[in-house]
Amino acid sequence: MGLVVLQQDESIEPDIRRLVGDQAEILVTRVPSGDEVTPETLAAMEDHLEGAAVLLPSAARFSVIGYACTSGAAQIGPARVASILQQTTGAPQASDPTSALIAACRAMGITRLGLLSPYVPEVSARIQTVLGDAGIETPVFGSFNVAEEARVVRIDAASIRDAAVQLAQDGGIEAVFMSCTNLRTLDLIAPLEAELGLPVLSSNQVLAWHMSRLAGTELAPGDWGKLADFQIRVSDQLDRVAFDHRVGE
Repeated sequence: MGLVVLQQDESIEPDIRRLVGDQAEILVTRVPSGDEVTPETLAAMEDHLEGAAVLLPSAARFSVIGYACTSGAAQIGPARVASILQQTTGAPQASDPTSALIAACRAMGITRLGLLSPYVPEVSARIQTVLGDAGIETPVFGSFNVAEEARVVRIDAASIRDAAVQLAQDGGIEAVFMSCTNLRTLDLIAPLEAELGLPVLSSNQVLAWHMSRLAGTELAPGDWGKLADFQIRVSDQLDRVAFDHRVGE
């Protein structure tokens, strides 16, 4: 597996290595990302994706390559992201947290999400739009309204837990999604599911799950939430391509 990680991200690498374990080798490269997260800085990463991906070992044969940015994928467009990564690396499959979330929701039959974002409204709004285009409503939404990427990783676990609980208590949703690969959510998933009685998803969890499915492997043993119980389906690749096409139009 190849993974393009944001320059400022401190969470995705340890999380994805825990989630994947020894099921696959993970090779990582970094892409320049702005100190502040805005639609403009997210869109600007498109110009650097090829340069980051080309730094992955050229002799490696990747089963799947991922772009580890939920908001960036939504802003640039999953179709464009996949095109750049696959053309640069020759990988037959590509993923990102937004595409992975949609695949996870389809596998689990989820159409109404509570969305927890660390970012400012204009960044979060783009994710809601992309999800809505894929038939996933986000009637309950909450944000920490953080503009600086370096602050996201330092939002403490108690604050994240309390925010997720508040979203679930608002009702009318089938699952909670904690957005952002830099938000430290992995160890909150199982306790929150037990407390809320709902599936709980996160950017790093869905990305590792989707990449593993596309590569033909499973997640490593661990308490990764209800999502881990959903097995690989051949139709997932077709679902992702159809979604990419709609977003790219």
